[in-house]
Amino acid sequence: MELCAEPVIQSRNSIEDVWGPRTPYKDEWPTRVDQTCDEEPEKWVQSACVLCSNGCGLDIGVKNGKVVGVRGRATDRVNKGRLGPKGLHGWKAINHKDRLTHPMIRKNGQLEPASWDEAMDLIVAKSKELQEHLTNHSIAFYTTGQLFLEEYYALALVGKAGLHTLHMDGNTRLCTATAAASMRESFGSDGQPSSYTDIDHTDCLFMVGHNMAATQTVLWSRVLDRLEGPQPPRLIVVDPRLSETARRATVHLAPRIGTNLALLNGIQHLMLQNGWIDEDFISKHTVGLSDLRATVENYDPATVQELTGVPIAQLEEAARILGTTKSLLSTALQGVYQSNQATASACQINNINLLRGLIGKAGSGVLQMNGQPTAQNNREAGCDGEFPGFRNHQNPRHMADLARLWNIDPIRVPHWNEPTHVQNLFNFIENGSVRMIWISGTNPLVSLPNLPRVRGLLTQPELFVVCQDIYLTETAAVADVVLPAAQWGEKTGCFTNVDRTVHISHKAVDPPGECKSDLDIFLDYGRRMGFKDKDGDDLLPWKSPEEVFEAWKKVSRGRPCDYSGLSYERLTGGSGVQWPCNEENPNGTERLFSNGVFYTDTDYCESFGHDLETGAPYTEEEYKALNPAGRAILKACHYTAPMEGPDEEFPLRLSTGRNVHHFHTRTKTGRTVLQKACPEPEVRISEKDAERFGVKDGEMVIVRSRRGAVEMILRVGRIKEGQAFMPFHFGYWDSTDGRARAANELTTERWDPISKQPTFKAGAVKIEKILVDKDKVRIREQQTAATEKAALKDAVGTTSTDDLTNRERQLEQWLGETYETTVQLLDIYEHLMPRLIHDLEVEGGLRVAHRIAEEMRARLEPQVAKLGENRQRGRHRAHILREALFPPEDARRSPYEVLETLQGLAVYLAHIQSSLTALQPTAQAMWDGEFFDAVMFAQRCLHRMQAWVTQQIKVRSPQTLLVPIRTAGG
Repeated sequence: MELCAEPVIQSRNSIEDVWGPRTPYKDEWPTRVDQTCDEEPEKWVQSACVLCSNGCGLDIGVKNGKVVGVRGRATDRVNKGRLGPKGLHGWKAINHKDRLTHPMIRKNGQLEPASWDEAMDLIVAKSKELQEHLTNHSIAFYTTGQLFLEEYYALALVGKAGLHTLHMDGNTRLCTATAAASMRESFGSDGQPSSYTDIDHTDCLFMVGHNMAATQTVLWSRVLDRLEGPQPPRLIVVDPRLSETARRATVHLAPRIGTNLALLNGIQHLMLQNGWIDEDFISKHTVGLSDLRATVENYDPATVQELTGVPIAQLEEAARILGTTKSLLSTALQGVYQSNQATASACQINNINLLRGLIGKAGSGVLQMNGQPTAQNNREAGCDGEFPGFRNHQNPRHMADLARLWNIDPIRVPHWNEPTHVQNLFNFIENGSVRMIWISGTNPLVSLPNLPRVRGLLTQPELFVVCQDIYLTETAAVADVVLPAAQWGEKTGCFTNVDRTVHISHKAVDPPGECKSDLDIFLDYGRRMGFKDKDGDDLLPWKSPEEVFEAWKKVSRGRPCDYSGLSYERLTGGSGVQWPCNEENPNGTERLFSNGVFYTDTDYCESFGHDLETGAPYTEEEYKALNPAGRAILKACHYTAPMEGPDEEFPLRLSTGRNVHHFHTRTKTGRTVLQKACPEPEVRISEKDAERFGVKDGEMVIVRSRRGAVEMILRVGRIKEGQAFMPFHFGYWDSTDGRARAANELTTERWDPISKQPTFKAGAVKIEKILVDKDKVRIREQQTAATEKAALKDAVGTTSTDDLTNRERQLEQWLGETYETTVQLLDIYEHLMPRLIHDLEVEGGLRVAHRIAEEMRARLEPQVAKLGENRQRGRHRAHILREALFPPEDARRSPYEVLETLQGLAVYLAHIQSSLTALQPTAQAMWDGEFFDAVMFAQRCLHRMQAWVTQQIKVRSPQTLLVPIRTAGG
């Protein structure tokens, strides 16, 4: 494989000297400008780095219309001129010969060049065909953490306001979904509380599952400079490996993979036991302490040691430091987010700072880190699990506000549920209800868990796959249409880093060939699809990214991520600016919650929260009962063991993660000199485990799980016994020997119940020694099989007519069953229950209930007439349930039998409730206001009847159940 040449101008060799020379300090980080160029540039163009989540400001060097180098921006608040190895070398991939330059369409099984009109016309024709036969909900989008804010917002409009569907997620689901979820749970909304400058002032850093030395090298340089300077902070690191970060720790806690929650509960147990809390702050600015105290009471040091393997002395020392430090900056990343009970664990990190009252102050707060450079924008704009401007889909006022901003009918804002996460998207592909997926800027055939299943689904003949990217990735290779995108440096737009710093990246050069920006592609699709607002005007009327940015400012105004005080002019020439930036904060906002007020007001919050154990969302009524009212929420949760643990056959716990020299699936870094620094994946195990399996450092081994197997180099040491680690970057686009080497051949499809983030750091594996003989059969990758299967497809006829038309909608069946339950309910009230219960109060209530049920039936009847009902399944379930719940005899019944009859009615009403529960989001997804209103009316009627029967049960139960009755022989 061809790699870029060594640079001519280089401030340092960042491949060997990853973090650069030390500049020790406290309070003000000194400036140091890093630079790498192949030639002396003619001009410099302002931008920022997109190869980790740090968001370092940089300038792009240009000569003769070509990018020839980069240098750090000395004026930028994020990096003060520094760049890491990926920032200094990753840009070279922009000039690589592998770049896609023309659209391609699969014809006769092969991807062949096509014009933009041909490619877009085909995508639009497929979209409209699916709309006609399978509804808009058969079309899905899966995007990235690499686009610009303006592009995400345009895509959000395409999906949520154009197609009115929730089927939109991003690969930010794989890296930052838990960060967003935990901040919603604890603080009421997404949005990092802290600032990078807190590193300059803090007395203690608490890094949980965050190997900053590898994932954010420039930020780690900042930490190293503090550690080498006067009054260095204490550093507590939670990591199963002895990482470069852990090597510098004051206390290194190495728990078993998947036990973070038990460890964090144990720390809080000690903090509460020793009084290391700020009771005044807690009483004024938090809710939930009593539940938290009751939960963590069970996690004494001995119990935590048994669960996690962390020695009691280490746990106590960490808790003492955290409990007594004057300032505390806590951070988390994939070691938390991609592990067991991710959201619950991340919330405990928030709790620790809240218990100490150390948030919103210089040197104190929380950074729930991102994994990608523009993940924050994906979440803000609403292209994955969120709604634009961090709006709450359960809040009708928030959704009405979006409808006003977009000028569409409120019923057409898709808010019947949270947006569909990628695991469910693939479930819908598997069951045939999603028949088109548009993948932009990401590579799921390397990055998603359980790759054997993903390959099978993305190569289904009936599935129409659009892939929008800059290289022919493993995913693009199996697509039906490939769209060549412009990348960073070839377009203008804004993006926001972990600590809310907004940067502008100006176009430096033209993209190669016929490449178009992602923004132009989405706008073109919107125009060709004819997306209009309710006045008949174009839904996406913009011509430039600046116009989109101005539209976004209106959407963000008044929300936590307020951009209304920013502009392209304001962002050009100096440093990035932190949101919220508005009239009240014209220069941006250093840190959030400095006034002790959080985003938890019921009318303002982004979410009403969830049960951390089950993942069930709380209702608005439940949230109001908690009454946070601007106070942070201390969330509690018990530890449960991972679903798949080690056993005799698979004795090692697997964890996957990043290498310092690569980013994601190496589509960029693998085409630069960074590849030389890390050419192959390696699996790391302990010395004792290597001895157990009879393998040695440096030899090739097979790593096998219940899902697949890979073959890679073994490294021994710097990890605890019983655990294994491998990087996730490696796929097959540059494979030369056909070895299976993608970590996700092994990983499980489990995900967190709240954030829906996959638990890559879970599952069990074993190591097998490769027997060297002439008959050796190596573990082969399956990507070739996937491309061969894709070659059997022809995009023009991918989705067969039979697949689209030989179907039966299930709504009519469900609606018919629901309607029949109301008909049966009327008969139960009128004829059955009066024969079973001879009670004047019940008889009076039955008359009222009968009237309410008739109103409900009458409101549903026109919808049944309009939509139809399917009666072809024989007897309705309503009949079967009635016979099971109510006895046929009409004799006078005992008080106990009366109570049983009332219980039967309660169960029958609950059956109707679940039927209506399914119809409510369905009516919204049909954008049928009359149907939706009828269902909501029926639910209100049902609630009144349920309240009545519940009261009847409560009144009768004590006397009936406690006072002995005469037996049959008495």
